[in-house]
Amino acid sequence: MAFARGFTSLTELSLPFHRHRFLPPQFYQTFFSKHSLGRISTRICNHQNPNFVLRKRKPKFRNFTSVELDQYVTSDDEDEMSEGFFEAIEELERMTREPSDILEEMNDKLSSRELQLVLVYFSQEGRDSWCALEVFEWLKKENKVDNETMELMVSIMCSWVKKLIEGEGDVDDVVDLLVDMDCVGLKPGFSMIEKVISMYWEMDKREGAVVFVEEVLKRGISYEDDDGEGQKGGPAGYLAWKMMVEGNYVDAIKLVINLRESGLKPEVYSYLIAMTAIVKELNEFAKALRKLKGFARSGLVAELDVENIELIEKYQSDLLADGIKLSNWAIQEGSSSINGLIHERLLAMYICAGRGLEAERQLWEMKLVGKEADGDLYDIVLAICASQKETSAISRLLTRMEVSSSPRRRKILSWLLRGYIKGGHIGDAAETLVKMLDLGLYPEYLDRVAVLQELRKRIHLPGNIVTYINLSKRLYDASLIGPCLLYLYIKKYKLWVIRML
Repeated sequence: MAFARGFTSLTELSLPFHRHRFLPPQFYQTFFSKHSLGRISTRICNHQNPNFVLRKRKPKFRNFTSVELDQYVTSDDEDEMSEGFFEAIEELERMTREPSDILEEMNDKLSSRELQLVLVYFSQEGRDSWCALEVFEWLKKENKVDNETMELMVSIMCSWVKKLIEGEGDVDDVVDLLVDMDCVGLKPGFSMIEKVISMYWEMDKREGAVVFVEEVLKRGISYEDDDGEGQKGGPAGYLAWKMMVEGNYVDAIKLVINLRESGLKPEVYSYLIAMTAIVKELNEFAKALRKLKGFARSGLVAELDVENIELIEKYQSDLLADGIKLSNWAIQEGSSSINGLIHERLLAMYICAGRGLEAERQLWEMKLVGKEADGDLYDIVLAICASQKETSAISRLLTRMEVSSSPRRRKILSWLLRGYIKGGHIGDAAETLVKMLDLGLYPEYLDRVAVLQELRKRIHLPGNIVTYINLSKRLYDASLIGPCLLYLYIKKYKLWVIRML
């Protein structure tokens, strides 16, 4: 590669560069002193109070302000530096030859520790950070990068990124730095993109994190794709996850949808994260709605009017529509191996929204793609369908009873019973109780009491008195209740009719 240290663009140089090798001018202005930018100095000198001072005799390392690297520089290092080390630094500072040529020539004169200290020297504020990248690239090429050197360079890079973010640097500069890091073969054992997002997040620069993710996606910078099970992701998914962890579910949903609709291509994993956020938002919304209805029953707030009910339904419908949109993108762009995860999230969404038929469909969709839902999910969907009296769906879901054990049958019918009670279908609930008794499955005490109480409240309605009497007899025969007194008052004759059951 021809040696060029200025800020001339690659196109102007007309050189056959096969990859990006230069940081943007703003980056150099941040980390280089005026003397370094001018390329004037040909010797190592102590201008502008540099942090790292080299002397021919007993050089001293002062405290670093740009990188926290005290663990790499000790008093022993100062005493053990050879003349070759000072010569290498001086040659590199002259900037008249390629760093790789200088290091190749002085390879035999420098120890592994001294090569690390060269990195430390050029990582300081006021020194040529570009040279540190060149030195590391040469070390990588010569297979001289051990774990300690890799850890050192990663620490240097993280510090540079942190300084850019703290100094309100442009997001472009941060992304450029990551590109340069990749070009020189720096591969940390973690995602640098996730590290940068975390830095923005921890510094409470949330908007900067969003812009950073957008820039990474625009440039098509490579990142770790999902592993087929949706367990790994890229920038959009990681940022959406950070938002979701803090309870900002709507922000996470909007982030992924806005990125996709703006023409960018977030990773498939981000769609799954956004769908999870929808599930959580629907769940929180349902909890708040139950509390509100409880306050209304207690007379603490007014009953929901038609307009408010419509707004509630619209909010739920909008969230479900977003979920369907995300699922379609995930199916189109992802592999078939994640279809089960997609339908699993759709199922959770419909359960939280109380959509029985749609939830039942997702159960069968999961079965078709080879991902069997947990039995408890079938029970929950059965209860929702029972509350809405979806007869066909109930019949399909009850087919599982044919191959179920007695305890499992009892549990299935209990959920069916509770669904009928919740929906106010007391006649069906009574029939379910009788069916359980016929099968020798004794219903829970609270379930029995709930059905009898509801029947008692509605005993004046046609047919309910017969249902109440028959159910009481069956429960007594099964020794689940004691003898009952049935009494009727005929007002016209002021007559009480009492009968022992």
